[in-house]
Amino acid sequence: MFQYVKRKMAAHQASKQNKKVSVDPIETQNHLTGNLTDDMVTLREKCGNSTDFMSNYLNVSGHMICMVAEEGMVDSAIFPNFISTPLRELSEDEVKTPDDVYQFIERKIVAVRNLKDVYTCEEIFTYIMSGFVVILIEGLTKGIAIGVQGFKYRSISAPETEVNVRGSREGFVEALRINISMVRRRMKSPDLRFEMMSIGKRSHTDVCIAYIEGVVSPVLLREVRHKLKQIELDEVLESGYLQPFLEDNPHAFFSNVGTTERPDTLVAKISEGRVAVLVDGTPFALITPYLFAENFQNFDDYCHKSYYATFVRFVKYASFFLAIFLPGVYVALSTFHPEIFAYELIFNIAATETKIPLPLMVEALMIHFIYEIMREAGLRMPAPMGHAVSIVGALVIGDTAVSAGLVSPPMVLVSALTAIASYVVPTLYSPISVFRLIFIVLGGTMGLYGIALGIFFLLIEICALNSFGVPYLAPISPFSLKAMRDVLVRASWRKLGKNALNIAKLNGANIREGEETR
Repeated sequence: MFQYVKRKMAAHQASKQNKKVSVDPIETQNHLTGNLTDDMVTLREKCGNSTDFMSNYLNVSGHMICMVAEEGMVDSAIFPNFISTPLRELSEDEVKTPDDVYQFIERKIVAVRNLKDVYTCEEIFTYIMSGFVVILIEGLTKGIAIGVQGFKYRSISAPETEVNVRGSREGFVEALRINISMVRRRMKSPDLRFEMMSIGKRSHTDVCIAYIEGVVSPVLLREVRHKLKQIELDEVLESGYLQPFLEDNPHAFFSNVGTTERPDTLVAKISEGRVAVLVDGTPFALITPYLFAENFQNFDDYCHKSYYATFVRFVKYASFFLAIFLPGVYVALSTFHPEIFAYELIFNIAATETKIPLPLMVEALMIHFIYEIMREAGLRMPAPMGHAVSIVGALVIGDTAVSAGLVSPPMVLVSALTAIASYVVPTLYSPISVFRLIFIVLGGTMGLYGIALGIFFLLIEICALNSFGVPYLAPISPFSLKAMRDVLVRASWRKLGKNALNIAKLNGANIREGEETR
């Protein structure tokens, strides 16, 4: 036994020593040698001589160069007209050494100003897969990357998930640089900062951090940078890959990292001291920290009169509570507390339920489960076939199920009202759908006592969430009267514009300078 433990401890110590011996990633990279043939052989070996890897040799006044690019990633008009043609027309008097060729490319090609020096094969692949052309010159141990991106991307259109009556009709697209330009166009301030980084061991996805210098908390910014740099994923194909790494509790039902595909919404959030994360390849940007009350806000609230915006807020909060509690409360009252119903109503409910062979709780779970199946089918099916789901759903739930005696008409009404209410706050649909089933089970087993117990644990779940030192339920808890002017009610712009909200100054926030949240 002693020998076994001793061997295990020795193996553990050896593994720790191995981890300490780290290899500098720069040493493992293939630096350019200056020999054009050797460098091109190395590049082709690394990419496996892939079909889309393009290389074009050119003799510039006795100096051999090679232009490397990825097929379909460069602009077919800019590349030959402003790069290839000027190089071919050079005379021997203009360029006498390889360095002269390099200086000509760097200083005389004025049509393209996005120029970067490259020294390793890894850097070359990073640039050419982002739409650059890399020029290698015989005799130089460095190359020059020229930005001539020309890949196709979806044109700017109205956002599909955040539909508004008023406001901009522009939504983010999959191209990161286009998204950055849309944000910059709405915030013409030199304090707006964009920081680029690459995440993903294989994908090397471009990720951009957006914030406003002087408004964002330095501690919050440092924490976001730290968490993003610690991500160890092979591929990052969507912003949802990064979202769990920015959450303090990724297993919680509610997410304290928001998403948006509207540039105006993103600008409004970073103006309050938040940090936005844009990911190349997806139109959804991440916003952190994100508060519970912001799920009930949208851009239209700030374009209408304050009294109407306040009314809409109350409708949203009422819809949220209906979507979660209505089925569970109906099952609890009908099963354990029928005396609460009106005299005429209780007889109608009893008459319909006596014809149903299933318990009320099972009936509620079944109809909501069928609804989720139809919703998922309608969401994933091709658009031309989407109407078939609506027809089948109306037949299954609206007519056949009631006629067959599997579902009662009051339960159909409750499920329909619940389904409609759940779409009023689309950002909370995921937790609503899960908690709705939980409250049906609690109401069907313990009555109103189970509902009260579920509400208790739901409040604990929401109050316990914390994002970068900011309570998720702020400014409701901890309470802030000043910040409540844009929570349950929406004050006029005369009041909202006087003192702008800063996320770091909310009651209970712990992200001020000098206060680490880790």
